[in-house]
Amino acid sequence: MLSLTSVLIAVVCVLIVWIFKNEDRSVERRKGEARAGSQARPWVDEDLKDSTDLQQVEEDADEWQESEESVEHILFSHTRYPEEEMVTRSQEFYELLNKRRSVRFISNEQVPMEVIENVVKTAGTAPSGAHTEPWTFVVVKDPDMKHKIREIIEEEERINYLKRMGQRWVTDLKKIRTNWIKEYLDTAPVLILIFKQVHGFTANGKRKVHYYNEISVSIACGILLAALQNAGLVTVTTTPLNCGPRLRVLLSRPTNEKLLLLLPVGYPSKEATVPDFRRKPLDQVMVTV
Repeated sequence: MLSLTSVLIAVVCVLIVWIFKNEDRSVERRKGEARAGSQARPWVDEDLKDSTDLQQVEEDADEWQESEESVEHILFSHTRYPEEEMVTRSQEFYELLNKRRSVRFISNEQVPMEVIENVVKTAGTAPSGAHTEPWTFVVVKDPDMKHKIREIIEEEERINYLKRMGQRWVTDLKKIRTNWIKEYLDTAPVLILIFKQVHGFTANGKRKVHYYNEISVSIACGILLAALQNAGLVTVTTTPLNCGPRLRVLLSRPTNEKLLLLLPVGYPSKEATVPDFRRKPLDQVMVTV
């Protein structure tokens, strides 16, 4: 009987040791997967992550403003076009936007400020979660400020190209002939930096939830690109990796704003070139069910 009990105790001990060893291996495996994921996606910028966190909202309920009272609804005003005109308008709009290209060679010729104001107003017509309009468009014209922005971006971009981005990404960019030197940040007459507001503030100082803030601001950016093309201006969409916090401080923006996109805006230089890319045909981007 004693011998049997000793055997059972030994078996139990072996099982306990086996369980703990497997748990250690599982933890190490999860850590390894996390490290591998980080290495596989080195370009993830913490400043660009969507910060809509409803759980945090619930935990800090006292700091957040309750929903506003109901808003009056009015009759919708709509212009309906004849079908033939609809086809013509849609085709002409497509042809206009199909000429849009990312241009990295931008003239220093000044552009009318009224045009910049109009395209920003147009971007501000974008839909947003619960109509929170979580965007801030910072327009920079001052040459000294533009140069400071360039210095920050080139410093970080050099590190990005050499260390953070990874060989695959750097190789994919070779066909575009781009690197960490961003001359257009000095030459473009206007820089538009688009910030997403991860939350807002009410008149009484409480925080206001900005639902789907990154998606909302991204839609506004798309409309802004279309408005710039319509006005006859060019730009290149840039996402300065790991530059957001420093640029936010430089431009005196509050901590609830995160840099999403930077657009140098102007006329193309006379020697401007672009890659001879082709866009996917309709049957590769549209599915009808």
